[in-house]
Amino acid sequence: MTTTLNNNTAKKYGRIAGLLYLLIIACGLFGEMFVRASIIVPEDAAATSANIISSKGLFRLGFTSDIIMALCDVSIGVIFYTLLKPVNKTLALLAAFLRLAQTAIIGMNLLNHFSAIIVLDNPEYLNAFGTTELYAKVSLFLEMHKYGYLISGVFFGANCLITGYLFYKSQYFPKILGLMLIMASFGYMINSFTNFLAPDYIAISDIILLVTAVMTELTICVWLLIKGVRASK
Repeated sequence: MTTTLNNNTAKKYGRIAGLLYLLIIACGLFGEMFVRASIIVPEDAAATSANIISSKGLFRLGFTSDIIMALCDVSIGVIFYTLLKPVNKTLALLAAFLRLAQTAIIGMNLLNHFSAIIVLDNPEYLNAFGTTELYAKVSLFLEMHKYGYLISGVFFGANCLITGYLFYKSQYFPKILGLMLIMASFGYMINSFTNFLAPDYIAISDIILLVTAVMTELTICVWLLIKGVRASK
């Protein structure tokens, strides 16, 4: 039988997870909303490439913020495993592995992100491909980066489903957080599979993701920062 942590240790782990969540949210918003949203021009490879060339430092910072986000994700996976294994060690381990798989996919996918600046920063590629083809390759790399994140979302959705169940059963967390995580799991998976199977409905899946997943992540972050975990009886 797995021993439950003492309350002080569990609260400390919970608040550390809250800080890591805050870092993930900050890095995610910076990389997606501030960097890529300001640099990538949809369906305009030349404008996108020009933006990357003129904002190389910002583009590299976006890449770095994603690495930090991935490191925080691994750490949260370990903390949640430690907190949730008293509920069900096997499921807690499975959730940790799913989160680790998601992070591994994100890490490998960052090669697509950085490849865009590699080909633009090296004159040899311009000589080999020509301007039009080079810019098309940049757009391809960034498009692959986008879909790589969607693949990772399937694994993270599965992680949220199991973690939500464990939250619901755990004495450390309010049941509402578990239910919210379960709802978020469907938001992530619906959004990912919609992009792959039914792209005409992406706008709807984006709204579902916003309502379920984004609100859940913010709520859990705030609750962990304030409360840590609930004291066990």
